[in-house]
Amino acid sequence: MAKAETPVEMLTQEDAASELARLAEEIAGHDRRYHGEDAPTVSDAEYDALKLRNAQIEARFPELIREDSPSRRVGSAPSTAFAQVQHSVPMLSLDNVFSDEDVSDFVTSVRRFLSLAPDAGLVFTAEPKIDGLSMSLRYERRKLVTAATRGDGTTGENVTANIRTIGEIPQQLPPDAPDIVEVRGEVYMRRDDFLDLQKRMAESGQTFANPRNSAAGSLRQKNPEVTKSRPLKFFAYAWGEASEPLGSTQYDVVQRFRDWGFPVNDRMVRCASLEEMLAQYRAIEADRAELPYDIDGVVYKVDSLALQERLGFRSRSPRWATAHKFPAEKATTVLTAIDIQVGRTGALTPVARLEPVTVGGVVVVNATLHNEDYIKGIGTTRPEGHDIRVGDTVIIQRAGDVIPQILDILPEKRPAGSMPYVFPTECPACGSHAVREEGEAVRRCTGGLICPAQAVERVRHFVSRNAFDIEGLGEKQIEFFFNNDKPALRISTPADIFTLRRRQDELPATLEGSLEKLEKIEGFGAVSVKKLFDAIDARREVSLSRFLFALGIRHIGETNAKRLARHFHSFDTLRKAAEAANIPEGKGDSGNAEWQEIVGVNGIGGIVAEALVDFFAEQHNREAVDALLKEVTPTDEEAIAAVSSPVAGKTVVFTGSLEKMSRDEAKAMAERLGAKVAGSVSKKTDLVVAGPGAGSKLKQATELGIEVISEDQWFERVGREA
Repeated sequence: MAKAETPVEMLTQEDAASELARLAEEIAGHDRRYHGEDAPTVSDAEYDALKLRNAQIEARFPELIREDSPSRRVGSAPSTAFAQVQHSVPMLSLDNVFSDEDVSDFVTSVRRFLSLAPDAGLVFTAEPKIDGLSMSLRYERRKLVTAATRGDGTTGENVTANIRTIGEIPQQLPPDAPDIVEVRGEVYMRRDDFLDLQKRMAESGQTFANPRNSAAGSLRQKNPEVTKSRPLKFFAYAWGEASEPLGSTQYDVVQRFRDWGFPVNDRMVRCASLEEMLAQYRAIEADRAELPYDIDGVVYKVDSLALQERLGFRSRSPRWATAHKFPAEKATTVLTAIDIQVGRTGALTPVARLEPVTVGGVVVVNATLHNEDYIKGIGTTRPEGHDIRVGDTVIIQRAGDVIPQILDILPEKRPAGSMPYVFPTECPACGSHAVREEGEAVRRCTGGLICPAQAVERVRHFVSRNAFDIEGLGEKQIEFFFNNDKPALRISTPADIFTLRRRQDELPATLEGSLEKLEKIEGFGAVSVKKLFDAIDARREVSLSRFLFALGIRHIGETNAKRLARHFHSFDTLRKAAEAANIPEGKGDSGNAEWQEIVGVNGIGGIVAEALVDFFAEQHNREAVDALLKEVTPTDEEAIAAVSSPVAGKTVVFTGSLEKMSRDEAKAMAERLGAKVAGSVSKKTDLVVAGPGAGSKLKQATELGIEVISEDQWFERVGREA
């Protein structure tokens, strides 16, 4: 499949076909979530980029246009939660343009289609593009009979009962209205009404992402009384079927809607030139944050209905209209604080707290700062000296519903005496050390076993199949125990798992105490509880490698846990080495003997060794491990050894170029014979096998008086033929 970033002009026909298939599937998913579920997962800008790429590929390879192409589709299938309504006139969507040049091309294409001379008069209307839910209102004999959503453009959802609750939508039209007319427009929610609704709904734990989602979700309620309680509004701007002509121009028909009692947008104007169209776009864009409702662009339409009829439609959009979308919106505000959030993996993420500011119709109070380098300006496009400080006036950008980000600061507004932000080196959630590994931008908490921000994830990892493998403790059960406020049922650390039965047995045999009995809880029972306790008790002894893996130490997965277990054999030995090891300054090859031993374990380098040492350097982790060791026993790892091997139990280092076997073969052979293979020479090294080109390791072995043999001597020593 072609990668999305591959330029369209470089795609082969095969690549293009594959890319069109991918885009069709991805865009259909976004359409379903936006139109059908009111839960978009990408910003408008990201969605528009996908649609634009699809159009560009189809323009280059028209023979590859698919039946399910996004260019042939409008909206998404209507929800099955409502009865379906067949639109008598399809509800099509608009094409989008993104630049002044695009608008010029649109005007030129209209003139070309109509064979108009460059100086021939051509009037367009320009109006704000409301970010709401498209709606078609059908009136028969001037009474509202049906209200339907856009759906897939042909069939929509019948939401008539809910629409009747919106007070500003007329239930009956005046006598001069046609016998049949479909008035179309947008259901939306004002920004201030949205914020008030959010406050009320927050008490019940419900919220909407933005006014558009709030309006759509409110309109799709099965109970019209719920819709009635929501402050929905309507703008009329188009029409479908009409039993008689409504007027001669777009502008005049919309004004007629106003006379019938429909709300229409007072920012709609006529434009007699491209310059006037772009001027109106600029004016609306400048006022965007001050408008009481959300918009995401300006819609241009040919004003003459006769010309609209001549221009007609493409497969999914009219030739006589287009939407000029706004770019990702920016705003300025003051940064009042920088808070640190700790993620489930221990990553410390800085978040900017802002003076509230409206961006793209959303009141923004937070913005991501990514990491400490971003705050300092390292690796960004910000000029030197534009680090981010508390008190700065900052420029933020928001695209769609994603969390905004700070692009830059206004240095001339920086308060006198402001100080650079100092990133914390301790976790704000648990107080453990927060370390940043070489080559990484993220700083992480080392208190994995006790950090509340990581607790659920750590417990889930602890009981996983390749760790303690405790049957009956799945994700659902862990969430239940972790979130329980009763001491007899709470599991927040690995040790709590193994004290659960004891805490249950110690409950008093009273009615109040029995309410904490696990078998009394819905979803559990006496049989399942006994199975759970038995599964826990069956894991009170576990191999050292599983124990190490279960601790969730960064970089110590199954393979590295086995390497360490086979080298140190017992947990006590490994722990003593880790606690005694000193991480060398600059993380080079220096350091004490314990560090050299850890880093010298076959396959264990400096990064893994540092993570291990950091873990045991943290007092909170040591206390959590001690609590765990009171309940479980990690059994010693058996060495893979041949009893009669002359190198069994010895620590061997291979260095230089081996000519009769690869380095991997040599290590594997030594381990089969019961030897430990180290990557560096230390006082604990017993034997060095040196080939041609051996350098510093050979020199160090000689200085320490360690036995050095050749590759041939190795084969003689172990009784094998080369």
